[in-house]
Amino acid sequence: MRLPFFVYGTLRPGEPNHDAFLRGRTRAEEPALLRGAVLYDGPGYPYAVEEPGGTVRGELVTAVPEAYDELLTALDRLEECTPGGDPRDLYARVRREVVRAGDGTPVPAWVYVAAPAVAARLRAHGKLIEGGDWAARG
Repeated sequence: MRLPFFVYGTLRPGEPNHDAFLRGRTRAEEPALLRGAVLYDGPGYPYAVEEPGGTVRGELVTAVPEAYDELLTALDRLEECTPGGDPRDLYARVRREVVRAGDGTPVPAWVYVAAPAVAARLRAHGKLIEGGDWAARG
């Protein structure tokens, strides 16, 4: 299933991994919201953790068709996410509905959320990013 990607951390425009992974591989990038998640600070990058009532701000990225498979593989590797899951993974790639910030249109997208063990550690000891916006963190 070729879904767009919701990015909320180092893959956003102006962040360190945007140009390395997305430049030349996208057809569209637009502001979007992931509802039902909060953001935690990680070691140089954030983690989205699914929590009712939270909202994470980011971008909805649509890949150009000819780059999709290569981009999916590269992002899984970057996010240390094994398709099918592995207990050592940092993230899990899940299908979630995000909302376009401009017009509120819901869109299914791939989202990298904290893997279960990581999410449990963050809930117990992590530093929450208030407002759910990595770009606006203080």
